[in-house]
Parts: sequence; structure tokens; C-alpha cells
Amino acid sequence: MDDGLDGLSERDGVAAKQAGLPADAAGAPPWPLSERPGFLARRLHQIHVSLFAELCAEFRITPLQYSLLSRLAEIGEADQTTLANAVALDRTTTTGALKRLAARGYIRRATSVSDRRAQQCGLTPEGRALHAAMEAGARAAHEATVSALSPAEQAMLVRLMKKITAVHAQRLGAPDLLA
Repeated sequence: MDDGLDGLSERDGVAAKQAGLPADAAGAPPWPLSERPGFLARRLHQIHVSLFAELCAEFRITPLQYSLLSRLAEIGEADQTTLANAVALDRTTTTGALKRLAARGYIRRATSVSDRRAQQCGLTPEGRALHAAMEAGARAAHEATVSALSPAEQAMLVRLMKKITAVHAQRLGAPDLLA
């Protein structure tokens, strides 16, 4: 994985040396994990998943599955490819999650009448009831994730995350590269 150190100038290495900081072989100043956006994003995700699991444990639904249920609750029906794109997942992961939700009776999947290759999905009445029952716990997990921030900081964090994700909207996970 590229840590982005290639973009640091020689001047940065000199500044680190003048400050008494060790530099790597290329002369770049140290870059602690605690300062790396990717590491912090992963930790924040781990924290949120942990809170979600704790607050929504009784439902035995993952945050990913909850995202799919939420999107279907918003739009009614969609094919699997549309759902995968809507929640920024690769097709394989989406298909597996939808199959597990269907096996538990929360969604229905059927071959699309307009495209025999596509699976059309929608919530069942049980799926709608589950989604509604999970709402308070899911909201509490999201709120707990950012509870260390003031309301203004929370709003700013969401704005900044939206900005970053909008710029990189075309990027999906590595599994898409293999599909």
C-alpha cells in the first residue's frame, strides 16, 4: 500500500532533521499511524461496527445488511447492481448479503421481467418491520460514533466525509477490480 510519502519534498526531510526528528531512508519525516487518514478512517469504521453490533445485537444484522435494508426502504425495489452501486459495494458482496437477508425472509428476490439476468429485490413485510425496529439502535450507534464531537463538529465531519466520498465516488472496493 502506498503511504503517500513519495510526495514529500527534500525540504520536508531537512525540516524534520532540523527539528531533531528521525527521517526514513528517503529523508522523509516520520509519519505516525495516528496521523494517517486511511488508518484513522479504518479505526473509525471499526469503532462504528463495534457500537452497531452492541446496540443492534438482538437483530443479528450487520451494518452492511442494514444499509441494504435502508436503501430498499427508501426506494422500494431495485436490481442487485443498482443496490450495489447505491451502497458502494461490489456485486459479489451485495449478492451474498442479499441472499442471507432473503434466507431470513427480510427481502424477496426475483428475476427481473425486463432483464432475465438481473435480480429484482424488495423488502418483505418482515423486512420492513425489522428495519423499523432497528432504527433506534442504528441511530444510537451512529450518534455514539461521533459523540466526542460537538454538534457543529459532527456536522462538519459529515460534510467533510461527503466531500471526500463525492470526489472518489467512482471508486469501489478492490473486489470490483477482479470482477
